[in-house]
Amino acid sequence: MDGTSITFLPLIGRELLIALAVLGVAGAALALWRGLGGWWLRLLATGVLVLALAGPQLRRELRENLTDVAFLVVDRTESAHLDIREDMVEEAAAILAERIAALPGAPELRVVDVPDDPRGRGTRLLSAIEDAAAGVAPGRIAGAIVVTDGRLHDEGRLETFPAPLHGLIAGRRDEFDIALRLQTAPGFGIVGETVTFQVEGQALGAVPPGLAGRVTAQVAIDGGAPQPMELTLGVTTDITIPIEHGGPTVVDITIPGTEGELTLRNNRIIATVNGIRDRLRVLLVSGEPHPGERTWRDLLKSDPSVDLIHFTILRPPAKQDGTPVGELSLIAFPTRELFLDKIDNFDLIVFDRYRWRGVLAGSYLANIGNYVRAGGAVLVASGPAFASAESLARTPLVDILPARPTFEVLERPFLPRVSDLGARHPVTAGLEESVGTGPDGPRWGRWLRQIEVETDRGHVVMEGIGERPLLVLDRVDEGRVALFASDHAWLWTRGYDGGGPNAELLRRLAHWLMKEPELEEEALFARADGRRVIVERRTLEEEPPGPALATPPGLGDDVVVTYEQVGPGRWQGVIEGAAEGLWRIADGELEAVAAVGPPSPKEFENPLATPDMLVQLADASGGAVEWLTDGIPEIRLVAEGRRAEGRGWIGLAERDAHRTTGVELTPLLPAWIGALLAGLLLLAGWRRESR
Repeated sequence: MDGTSITFLPLIGRELLIALAVLGVAGAALALWRGLGGWWLRLLATGVLVLALAGPQLRRELRENLTDVAFLVVDRTESAHLDIREDMVEEAAAILAERIAALPGAPELRVVDVPDDPRGRGTRLLSAIEDAAAGVAPGRIAGAIVVTDGRLHDEGRLETFPAPLHGLIAGRRDEFDIALRLQTAPGFGIVGETVTFQVEGQALGAVPPGLAGRVTAQVAIDGGAPQPMELTLGVTTDITIPIEHGGPTVVDITIPGTEGELTLRNNRIIATVNGIRDRLRVLLVSGEPHPGERTWRDLLKSDPSVDLIHFTILRPPAKQDGTPVGELSLIAFPTRELFLDKIDNFDLIVFDRYRWRGVLAGSYLANIGNYVRAGGAVLVASGPAFASAESLARTPLVDILPARPTFEVLERPFLPRVSDLGARHPVTAGLEESVGTGPDGPRWGRWLRQIEVETDRGHVVMEGIGERPLLVLDRVDEGRVALFASDHAWLWTRGYDGGGPNAELLRRLAHWLMKEPELEEEALFARADGRRVIVERRTLEEEPPGPALATPPGLGDDVVVTYEQVGPGRWQGVIEGAAEGLWRIADGELEAVAAVGPPSPKEFENPLATPDMLVQLADASGGAVEWLTDGIPEIRLVAEGRRAEGRGWIGLAERDAHRTTGVELTPLLPAWIGALLAGLLLLAGWRRESR
């Protein structure tokens, strides 16, 4: 096929060409005004000369015909597999492909599969069509036939289409479904308080006449036993969830299936609320002023989540030096109020260089022991007094202390070290690696004093001189106790000898005393990473833990999870290709849950088949939207610009698509011929006028 047209390639600039034409017209006009009979020959000569200089060319394009392209877009998302849709989609796609191939002068057929969106954004149908069409010139596109359930979630992505676009809807017109939707969900909650979820149950489509307006939902927290709750369909309901621990709380809300319901995938909501502590209430009791006292205070006050009450004992009651009682302190030391009446209001009690000199009666210290057994926490940073007659080890607190002093104080520089057990304990694990290590040990500063102690129980996580216990952690009934066998941790904060990670160590220590889940010694964690479930086991044992048992959502068989070591005291197992929903992991007495993917994806917010979302685009392009239950339409080729649909058939446009392979230019009036003709015409005019 070829295309022929006329084009111009001027021999001189356009300005000169225009000037020449103007001069020629002016000369002919002057000749006409003077009554010369050859004026029209002059004008004709000028026209021939200007035309020759304009370089008229006969342009002929050498063209190669291009095959038209038709798209068959097949929806293979999860919602297109519901009920009878999968069979309808597969059958229609196969038949349409055969019918298009059988057309005379059939266009090239390109099949576009639309899979599930890995980012959970629903059916990206229009995006798939737009991406496919972007690789083809618009003039070659004969049309697109979309086989889908009509549900798409990228409205507005494809506003126009250069050829007829047809939608064939798989599904039934009378479908029915119940969907549970999460209206609002808090991202975090305060431990010890409650949070509120707002959910709504909706009846969609052809609702059965016998369906009541109320349904019973099941609410489970952290994989526990479900609790029933009544929901009214079409009405937003508040569900109150208690936050009982720090870290993630997994909430599982389910509506049982109803007979005739299209799918159960949207009957469930799994949400995670991160539990945080409101304020950490700390009581710091310093037995005497010393350089490290301010360090303790500054570290605790620097944390905005800490409410600190600090008392320093400047003078024991037995000391008599004549100072008036009213000048001993700004306020009286409220011992009874703090250590009897309101002791349970504190999350942590810190004794810093405290010596027993009668300020706190034995009954108060005994009550602190009861406070720990009931779930409280005590941190003892012992100084030289711990190895004296005024030691806390000689008080009723001895029953909760994990170590006893030998009454020897070691006054010499030493480098604190994390013990073998401490390398696996979450309080001290990785502490040395965080500052780096050298030939002599970790690159942190030395301490100058250690109190020799003998441990009765607990875990020694740090060691000092001669591998003597330096930091001992212990559980006492429901509570926890930590003992520092030195009062020189503050040297790290002051940067002595290079300093050290004092703030990080104390942060971890406080969180362990507060029973934060991420710092538990024996713990099981599970989290979802896409379609994988990562199970992490933390233990102080040197031997690898036994396999865990994972229970998948639904009725699938349990999965055995084996561990591989990923660090000291840390073991990890992975479940690949995990099904969406709530997984329950058990390892002995330890349990964890993980929510994989959205149990009710965007794909199933409203799973009813519908033609409405494609009608506007189909009408604008000259196409049609039809139900596959009415039959698979025939395919015809129609002239470009004509309506491409009718009763029982849909059409693809015939496009005159081509590619130019070359161009031939043939001069229509060569310059020399133009000059000769112009000269002859001027000569003829001169002869006429000379007569």
